[in-house]
Amino acid sequence: MSENLVIIPTYNEKENIEKIIRYVFQMPMSFDILIIEDNSPDGTADIVKRLMQEFPDRLFIEERKGKLGLGTAYIHGFKWALARHYQYIFEMDADFSHNPDDLIKLHDACANGADLSVGSRYITGVNVVNWPMGRVLMSYYASAYVRFVTRMKTRDTTAGFVCYTRRVLETINLDKVKFIGYAFQIEMKYTAWKLGFNIKEVPIIFTDRAEGTSKMSKGIFKEAIFGVINLRWRGMIGKIKAKKS
Repeated sequence: MSENLVIIPTYNEKENIEKIIRYVFQMPMSFDILIIEDNSPDGTADIVKRLMQEFPDRLFIEERKGKLGLGTAYIHGFKWALARHYQYIFEMDADFSHNPDDLIKLHDACANGADLSVGSRYITGVNVVNWPMGRVLMSYYASAYVRFVTRMKTRDTTAGFVCYTRRVLETINLDKVKFIGYAFQIEMKYTAWKLGFNIKEVPIIFTDRAEGTSKMSKGIFKEAIFGVINLRWRGMIGKIKAKKS
């Protein structure tokens, strides 16, 4: 088994899931994959289970009863990883908007001193492909807004392509993470930053999905906008603390 675990939440990803799994498994660095499957009606889980027979020691699935939110999917995956030997735990989408080749760059950043590495769309300009301009501007200025409110230096605060070292996830009290959508990504970075961890942004090119359906909604953005104020308040009054051992 690898010391690297890639967590991929899925809901209706039958067009992408086999391709992304096979791509990761053929890479020169070894990664295990954990699929967090939210009861997709399109048969995504069946595809994963078939592939598990081919990759019995590298591919795993945790099935849930329905769409419970991106944040809860990752928290489930983090706890699963911490119960095992994994040292580097990655978040990645199933739809190839995150280039799996960049997993190695994220790993190397953490292996060379970062506690948390972020696949950043905005550290070297705006590196987004196939998004409408309105969505690019919304995402870019959302990150600027987060930086303004929280005082974090991270430029891509809503990024969902991330590598955590085991130490970060052992320190954060995962049961206290409140948000489930875009704000989850912000909350995890902000919490790590407030706890003194070193966050390193790694430039990537984000390419919008070619197949399947986006899970983005106005509600997700709304949670992020108002959740940031709550985060800053919690940070100011000292409510963000390391988990007690």
